[in-house]
Amino acid sequence: MSMFLTVLPFLVLVFVFSYLPLAGWVTALYDYKPALGLTGSKFVGLQWFEMLVSSPTQVRQIAQVMTNTLAMSFLGIATSLLPVFFAILLNEIRWKWFRNAVQTLTTLPNFISWVLVYMIAFSLFSTTGLVNSTLLDWGLITMPVKFLDTDQHVWLTMLAWSLWKGLGWGAIMYLAAITAIDPALNESARIDGANRFQIMRYITFPHLMPTYVVLLILSIASILNNGMEQYYVFQNAFNKEFIQVLDLYVYNIGITGSSLSMATALGMLKSVISIILLVTANAIAKRVRGTSII
Repeated sequence: MSMFLTVLPFLVLVFVFSYLPLAGWVTALYDYKPALGLTGSKFVGLQWFEMLVSSPTQVRQIAQVMTNTLAMSFLGIATSLLPVFFAILLNEIRWKWFRNAVQTLTTLPNFISWVLVYMIAFSLFSTTGLVNSTLLDWGLITMPVKFLDTDQHVWLTMLAWSLWKGLGWGAIMYLAAITAIDPALNESARIDGANRFQIMRYITFPHLMPTYVVLLILSIASILNNGMEQYYVFQNAFNKEFIQVLDLYVYNIGITGSSLSMATALGMLKSVISIILLVTANAIAKRVRGTSII
């Protein structure tokens, strides 16, 4: 009973912020007008869901948004092993002061808001930023390069900023998992003649895989929930077609487009698809590795 009381505050927070807001899904069945409230808005049933698939223009736009969302999510999943390798290499640094310095410098960007990250990007890569000014002064270019105001390589650019911001933070959990590895395994491997790289390959890396699989399942389950803050601050008229992910699209429709009901319908479909992906990924992981979270 005492253990349950310990986690009760967190359960209450999850209920209040994750489950209680689901009552707002009812607005998808109305032509909701905030000034009129739910009781004063017209009931339209499944009209908004039908509009998502009935208009060719709307279908093309949603298809592009889904392409952007899946592309950026799959790029994130494809690079999800980088924190594992980074944690292993960081753990191998013998100089404690240097290891602590590297870990601190790579973890700090996680605590910087995306607004400040964009300010850094603008200061460096805008047409009047440091990079263009330096290249112009050195005579390497004659016109400023539009690093930010372009639709070229948008997905890779966003991936690069995400890695810079989250690599060190993502390695923390794996560093904690490394400390749980029995030191006797490493000692036995050294006695048998294994070098440092063999220990990393055959002992450290396999012991991190259960943690990685659990995080991978969660990543796949939230493949449609890649946030909007990063893309919101970096979006502009030049890259909007390729940077607009599903969460940002829902925001733009609900706030800018003043169609809260359609935004709610999109959010409902996203949640249903996420649940299906979670169950599927969990079943595959359980079948392949015998590890699952459900």
